[in-house]
Amino acid sequence: QVQLVESGGGLVQAGGSLRLSCAASGRTFSNYAMGWFRQAPGKEREFVTGIDWSGGRWYYADFVKGRFTISRDNAKRTVYLQMNNLKPEDTAVYYCAADQDFISIDRSPDYWGQGTQVTVSS
Repeated sequence: QVQLVESGGGLVQAGGSLRLSCAASGRTFSNYAMGWFRQAPGKEREFVTGIDWSGGRWYYADFVKGRFTISRDNAKRTVYLQMNNLKPEDTAVYYCAADQDFISIDRSPDYWGQGTQVTVSS
C-alpha cells in the first residue's frame, strides 16, 4: 500500500549539510508514521529518527539529536531528513521507512525504500 523512493544523498565535507527526501505513494500515506534508518559498511542497520502521522511527535536516536531534523509534508506525500554538522561516522546508506504504528517505527517498519548513499569526508 506504500511505496517509498529516497533522494538527496551525496558527498559532503565534515561539518556540511544535506537534506534527504522520501517520496511516498499510496492512499494511506497520511495515516502512517515515517522514519529513517541507516547502515554503514560492516555495521547493522540502525534507527535514526521517526515522525507520527500528524508531524506533531518525533523520536531521535541519541547520536543525531541536535544535528538532524525530521519533517513531513503530507500534501506533497514526502518526508525529509535535514542533516546538519555532518561527521564522517554519519557515512552510510540511509533508508526511508513507513509503519502503521508510531510506537514500533524504530523496530519493525512495514515498508522500506531502496536507500540513498551519504558520504562525509574528513
